[in-house]
Amino acid sequence: MRTDTPPTIYRNQYVPPGYLVEQVEMGFDLDPAETRVATRSTLVKNPDSPERDLVLYGHEMRLVQIRMNGKELTPADYRLDGETLRIPNAPDQVTLEIETALNPESNTSLMGLYVSNGNFFTQCEAEGFRKITYFPDRPDVMAKYTVMLRADKKRYPVLLSNGNLIEQGDLGDGRHYALWEDPFKKPSYLFALVAGDLVCQEEAFLLKDGREVLLQVWVEHGNLDKTQHAMDSLKNSIRWDEERFNLELDLDRFMIVAVGDFNMGAMENKGLNIFNTKFVLANPRIATDIDYFNIESVVGHEYFHNWTGNRVTCRDWFQLSLKEGLTVFRDQEFSADMIGTDSGRAVRRIDDVRVLRQTQFAEDAGPMAHPVRPDSYIEINNFYTVTVYEKGSEVVRMYQTLLGREGFNRGMALYFERHDGQAVTCDDFRAAMADANGRDLTQFERWYSQAGTPHVSATSEYDGHARTFTLTLSQSCPPTPGQEKKLPFHIPVAVGLLDSSGRDMPLHLAPHGNAPEAPTTAILELTEERQTFVFHEVSECPVPSLLRNFSAPVVLSYEYTDAELAFLMEHDSDPFNRWEAGQRLATRRLLVLVDKLLLADSVAQTFDGEDADVQSATARVPSAEQAALIGALRGTLRHAGLDPAFREVALSLPSETMLSEEMDVIHPHAIHRARLALRRMIAEQLREEFLETYHANQTPGPYSPDPQSVGKRALKNLALSYLCELDDEASHELMERQYDHATNMTDRLAALTALVNSRAAGRQDRLNRFFEEFKHEALVIDKWFTLQATARGTDVAAVRELARHPAFTLRNPNRVRSLVLAFCSGNPAQFHAPDGSGYAFWAEYVIALDAINPQVAARLARVMDRWRKYAQPLREKMREALERVAASPSLSGDVLEVISKSLAN
Repeated sequence: MRTDTPPTIYRNQYVPPGYLVEQVEMGFDLDPAETRVATRSTLVKNPDSPERDLVLYGHEMRLVQIRMNGKELTPADYRLDGETLRIPNAPDQVTLEIETALNPESNTSLMGLYVSNGNFFTQCEAEGFRKITYFPDRPDVMAKYTVMLRADKKRYPVLLSNGNLIEQGDLGDGRHYALWEDPFKKPSYLFALVAGDLVCQEEAFLLKDGREVLLQVWVEHGNLDKTQHAMDSLKNSIRWDEERFNLELDLDRFMIVAVGDFNMGAMENKGLNIFNTKFVLANPRIATDIDYFNIESVVGHEYFHNWTGNRVTCRDWFQLSLKEGLTVFRDQEFSADMIGTDSGRAVRRIDDVRVLRQTQFAEDAGPMAHPVRPDSYIEINNFYTVTVYEKGSEVVRMYQTLLGREGFNRGMALYFERHDGQAVTCDDFRAAMADANGRDLTQFERWYSQAGTPHVSATSEYDGHARTFTLTLSQSCPPTPGQEKKLPFHIPVAVGLLDSSGRDMPLHLAPHGNAPEAPTTAILELTEERQTFVFHEVSECPVPSLLRNFSAPVVLSYEYTDAELAFLMEHDSDPFNRWEAGQRLATRRLLVLVDKLLLADSVAQTFDGEDADVQSATARVPSAEQAALIGALRGTLRHAGLDPAFREVALSLPSETMLSEEMDVIHPHAIHRARLALRRMIAEQLREEFLETYHANQTPGPYSPDPQSVGKRALKNLALSYLCELDDEASHELMERQYDHATNMTDRLAALTALVNSRAAGRQDRLNRFFEEFKHEALVIDKWFTLQATARGTDVAAVRELARHPAFTLRNPNRVRSLVLAFCSGNPAQFHAPDGSGYAFWAEYVIALDAINPQVAARLARVMDRWRKYAQPLREKMREALERVAASPSLSGDVLEVISKSLAN
């Protein structure tokens, strides 16, 4: 392992910057091989800081010249140590002029200024600005920026930066210029520029106050027909933020630019949002329903950052969830409101919770576990995590659950009133919520400072004579790295009680309540290790509906019988818990099948990659418990009163990843075969119902991504996927016919995915045809790689062959995610090959990627976080692969942090 370990940065060592920046003027002479950047900054000494020196940061560029207050500095006037340039004894007021030279076309990290397909782009969050110029590159240094861009007019006719366009014109030598001014203070991580040969869709938009603004979506030539949905999503986002939070667009224009080479989904640079093409480009030919939804969600997310992240930003990177968790919550609420129906909101909530449980709960239980507000890091890029984002969003949602929607809105209003234009902390947000509502939220701080997923256990007792129902809740939280002991959290637990007919009972937490006015859902506040809550005037023994709408990010334990779960699945008025009951039933049956497979010793030690004998894991005739599950699924499938989108999620079995988290020791091949066996049993038992559902949910006519059509397609394609488990001639004909006659990418990709997972004779022919038809559509070819990488029969050798395809490249993050990451994280049965070949493949690509793009490499490295939980001999082979990466002599700090923590914890 390398010995020059980067230093660890600690939250409790925060020191305010020694100097504050008032104004930044930048001039760029853009050239792919050598771009010159001239920066003039005015700075003043910060009276609140003990730091006496003027400290600047820079990385991977050439310092041409530096002048302070008109005097050129020599190396004797400053100290340059690694990425830090320190000027001692600087005066209280400084005008600093710096010239740097960059090579954007060789910047494969895609951080700072880089070239993609001949165009210039930037990515400065978290610390990319220091790859452009020497600067106090930290989020609590906010300034106003004026930016002059100069470039060859023919090659780069479009010149964009933050804020408002002030002036543009020709320079007389084949070059031109554009001058941009951002009227609002911002940290350097929000700086952006784009220069290239681009086209845009633009629309004038009237704000709530009557002011007209210009909206633009910029793309490469040939993609203009794919921008309407992104534009509509932007307009909907602006209007929603006005109506929900009274927050208005504060610039004269708002721009979105799409680029194919991008490490992240998108970036909220002030007024100039730069997006991965994946979250902008869409039309029915190339985009699925999921793509349409994701574009709406990400466009909303980045626009909402204009206030929650830009106008009010983070004091330091430990506070990252201050902007990200809050903005994820806002985009989730926006997406749910765009659907509009209660069932549609429930489906969105279910999807959000599935992501949280599959990824964040696993992170909480692994070596990279950290609080929503981390206490330390080596490389900040590693902390753009599901804990900061998704768990952070759940923390924000709990404010709304505890305070109500109106109370939450009051807290938001006070937050902006206090902190507009400032860099602040998570504690500042919590204080605004508390003060606006007269609540003591001191204990709630533990959601920010303690890592791990709390476990809530519930027991109950009914007293028919006293007509009381007693619910006892207790909480605990497992140890995490660096935090052995956890104090009790403040947990809102939403509870309902169902009578024997399935109706919600009125709830009285005090005796002699008024039944007609009583609520049917109560928010219990669990703040101690153990608390008891007594419901009065309960006329019969109820079935409790616990943690409604997933009111807190916890693991809930309650000893439901199978009959009670089936009852909740049929009757619960809370759609989330209706779905949850079905998932619990299915999980129980699947874990029983896993145990049978392991006891039979049929897959514990060997795995041949085929599934022909999977039915040996269970009888052809389902057991009584399996029959009960199938009966409940049949009832859901036939329930015409349920929205198709809800029926689709209710009929989907827990993923292999979710089942892994339910096991003390993970046996991936047994899990895979058990799930496959149950899917086939369900398909056999419900064949007629699935056929009927398939035909009843067709969507003829022009494609539309409206919620009703999306729900029908989802349910229809789920039925198709179950029918294809039968792998017979009839199912082959069904999926081949759907592929050949599909009028949209959703149906075409669903059919092709089913074909690739079948033994149909026509699967390879259609795979080839698909590639030929879409070989010039990069985002569709990403889908082509992914569906093969995650197919049941795709082993390591097949993935290596795909990696040799001319369309594959390590330099494009989307392409790497579509094949390498998709296989390693989305095909567990094949990745965990007993011979360790999957792990050798992983190690090889982590090392190769690290030399090109450390951020992407670190994300791939995270696949092995949970290696200690796997059964032998897999665990030992995973350790060997980790040690092989650790022994690489030139690891980046990004990958080193992940690997070292995985091996240490």
